[in-house]
Amino acid sequence: MTFKLFPMFAVPMAQAVHPDANALNAELKALLLAREAEGERYANPHPSLKLQPGVFESDFNLFSWPEPCVQRLRQFCWAMLGRVVQQVNGYTPEEMARLQIYSHTWFHVTRHGGFTILHTHPMASWSGVYCVAPGEMPPDRPESGVLRFHNPHHYANYFLDPGNLRFQAPYGHGTWNIRFQPGQLVLFPSWLQHEVLPFYGQDERITIAFNCWFAMKEDGGAG
Repeated sequence: MTFKLFPMFAVPMAQAVHPDANALNAELKALLLAREAEGERYANPHPSLKLQPGVFESDFNLFSWPEPCVQRLRQFCWAMLGRVVQQVNGYTPEEMARLQIYSHTWFHVTRHGGFTILHTHPMASWSGVYCVAPGEMPPDRPESGVLRFHNPHHYANYFLDPGNLRFQAPYGHGTWNIRFQPGQLVLFPSWLQHEVLPFYGQDERITIAFNCWFAMKEDGGAG
């Protein structure tokens, strides 16, 4: 008799840490706070989600900025995302050379009480969040500012008993929290529901986010 246990309908996710995060993040933090201070000039004029008090969202063109720190981060994010796309799709190096990336990229500065509601990112295949500064973590608020992902198997926890209560990874139900460290990058499918819980630090939580969609160059590009 043969027996095989395997995951089905798994969600591909990836994490990486920038190798020179301290120096890069110092430059990014100074730049982003300066741009936030200019107000409407760099703010998103048409947010897709209702912005909560304490949250600043930039326009969606961050990776087009010429500043060296932004371009270094862009190279890091696209390199990591490229590795994920190649691995999960089984693309050859020749196919990867033809792959063209399109994106929206922006930054958030979140202060005390700010949060982001539960959402997905339609019309994109991959999304990512990079941590510039996680902000203060009050000892009595362990979930302050965490990035929370929700299990897409919506019926997984409708009935719980000792047979399924303690599923181990990669199985499970409920939510998965990311307590960011500086320089940490998280990549995930854009359809996966996620939110940012209220931030209770007295400083700033600064993140950079992006949505991506792709085309093979021979296809004439994406819309």
